[in-house]
Amino acid sequence: MSDPARTADPQNPAGPERTAGPATLIPLPEVAELLAIPITKVHQLLRDGQLVVTTDEAGRRVLPRAFVAGGVVLKGLPSVITLLRDGGYADAEIIEWLLRPDDSLPGTPVQALAENRGTEVKRRAQAAAF
Repeated sequence: MSDPARTADPQNPAGPERTAGPATLIPLPEVAELLAIPITKVHQLLRDGQLVVTTDEAGRRVLPRAFVAGGVVLKGLPSVITLLRDGGYADAEIIEWLLRPDDSLPGTPVQALAENRGTEVKRRAQAAAF
């Protein structure tokens, strides 16, 4: 793990605000509303590695709103999560990595996923993880 940017506070990469970089962090009940599913299904998505969460200053489990854009889990996100987890990244580090600007994309990995450039993001995730 030679990625020097992996130094964010693993308990709260968003700091005292409800934002992580340009991303708005939302609590799990709001995720359930955006996906139009019961909260128990959101918990299942977390267990299955389809989504990752961190905690906010109030101790609530939150994730970036961009992860559930358009009423669905962002295309390509689960595979990027798997790649980074396999490389030893913790959930908070995965969120930070996805929200960190990358001039070679350009933009952030989550923006690239939203723009259907998942292959580029997966290549970078593989390189970052190993």
